[in-house]
Amino acid sequence: MPDFPSQPPVPPVHQPGREDGDGTTTVERVPQKTEPPRLYKVLLLNDDFTPMEFVVMVLQEYFRHDLDTATQIMLKIHHDGRGVCGVFTKDVAATKVELVLAAARRAGHPLQCIMEAA
Repeated sequence: MPDFPSQPPVPPVHQPGREDGDGTTTVERVPQKTEPPRLYKVLLLNDDFTPMEFVVMVLQEYFRHDLDTATQIMLKIHHDGRGVCGVFTKDVAATKVELVLAAARRAGHPLQCIMEAA
């Protein structure tokens, strides 16, 4: 039988706690403070070339708005120059922006989609 080198001993892990009289240690849990992730608004910007129907389609397909809500958001974009499509975590918002921009380019529209901190 080959003689394998022995593994170095693993040092004991010291856990903060209190030592009981019988040689055991009681570990106390320290509650962790976690913060919810930051949220980002995804916005569409108005332009004079993208058809309103395309904007409504984007709002329905990528943001899951019903026809009435999508139409209201599209009109807000048209009148105010920009409108909020939804509020998401950073990764989801960035993905939505990229998907919308790609769809607009495929359709030949100059539609702009951005995200900003909520």
